[in-house]
Amino acid sequence: MSDKGTQEARSSKNDESRGVSGRLEVVPMTLREANDYVEREHRHHAKVVGHLFSIGLADGEKIVGVCIVGRPVARARDDGFTAEVTRLCTDGTPHACSKLYAAAWRAARSMGYRKIGTYILVAEPGTSLKAAGWKCVGSTPGRSWSVPSRPRVDKHPLGQRTLWEMAA
Repeated sequence: MSDKGTQEARSSKNDESRGVSGRLEVVPMTLREANDYVEREHRHHAKVVGHLFSIGLADGEKIVGVCIVGRPVARARDDGFTAEVTRLCTDGTPHACSKLYAAAWRAARSMGYRKIGTYILVAEPGTSLKAAGWKCVGSTPGRSWSVPSRPRVDKHPLGQRTLWEMAA
């Protein structure tokens, strides 16, 4: 068996032991379906109220991750041509995050968006974003959305975040 054949057999065996068929497929999702997955699996965020679109990643019949894309949360970024990944959540399946980030950009771009962004905690390395071709373009101090005129209860980490983007 050639070196390439040996590597493929080893990779296939490793994937099988992790329960991965190697046939990850992007699938459409409703917001309700994506939010249900986020409620079950996300480390620190709850469901979202609205979206532009949601996509899932399936391994056969099993959903292994979801991506919810909406308008930018920051008003200054909401120019009508920018979308934002507001939730991305997987079960840990290898390469699922990068596949979802890449699919979100392809879908947004095909809808006429010129840019897509997302924020991650500074403690997160951004490996999946790098793999999908996204660029780190800045950072923002994490702060509460609660203000005297509109008090809110913070249910998410308030630490510093980095902004990652893809642009046409």
